[in-house]
Amino acid sequence: QVQLVESGGGSVQPGGSLRLSCAASGGIFSLYDMGWYRQAPGKQRELVAGITSGGTTNYADSVKGRFTISRDNAKKTVYLQMNSLKPEDSAVYYCKAAYIYWGQGTQVTVSS
Repeated sequence: QVQLVESGGGSVQPGGSLRLSCAASGGIFSLYDMGWYRQAPGKQRELVAGITSGGTTNYADSVKGRFTISRDNAKKTVYLQMNSLKPEDSAVYYCKAAYIYWGQGTQVTVSS
């Protein structure tokens, strides 16, 4: 069983930055593909960024060039650096491991 705990969410003005963290426990973190998803009110949950166990990354078109996903296997943590934030980035952000395990989510609000 894998447990995931997200942190780093909050409120920020448009153009600002946040860094989300997702700390994992249980399992073998280095073997897992990891992903960040988000869900805004009334919308479906969507993939924001993913990183494979080998370090290959992919991004939703809406965040390319603004968000960066990374991982630290020694710390069993995956990060999402979010720059140039827009109001439409407001959502609950979730971490996912191995396409199965979900974290509880962290709220990101971008507003002036």
